[in-house]
Amino acid sequence: MHTPLRYDALARLLHWLVVALVGAQFVLGWTMPDVHRDTQPVGLIAAHLIVGTSLLAAMALRILWRATHRPPASELSRPLHAVSTLTHVALYALLVAVPVLGWINASSRAWPLTLFGAFPLPALSPAGSTFGHAMGDIHSVLAWALFALICLHVAAALLHRFVFRDRVVQRMALW
Repeated sequence: MHTPLRYDALARLLHWLVVALVGAQFVLGWTMPDVHRDTQPVGLIAAHLIVGTSLLAAMALRILWRATHRPPASELSRPLHAVSTLTHVALYALLVAVPVLGWINASSRAWPLTLFGAFPLPALSPAGSTFGHAMGDIHSVLAWALFALICLHVAAALLHRFVFRDRVVQRMALW
């Protein structure tokens, strides 16, 4: 049985879609106005909400695809494979948790959320919920943790490409 050296085309496409959505989220998150008690979800904040729900949908697809399709065989040593697996599990967890916490916070502010700006989503916390407002603070902290983990992931890719000179990066390359 032949084991592929690269992820399949849909896995690679979903990876790079998530990269683009996360990049957009960080730009929007850093440039949008601070959220206060009476802030309305307009402009950059509205865009942040739409991109966040789109990211959550992309992650749902990515997790479903990954659960039903085998990844290519790993060429990493056991210790590096263990670190890689742990890092990827943490990335997936944060890529789901951060948008869900944002959704909970938006719900507590009675902000309507939609998927792709078109399909209404249910509230995950009641309007005015103290819990929902607290989840906004955790959303922010975990977004920074996600940023740090992404930096680690990129550094590892660069290490594989330029120091180890192996084929790890090519497994997820679009071309």
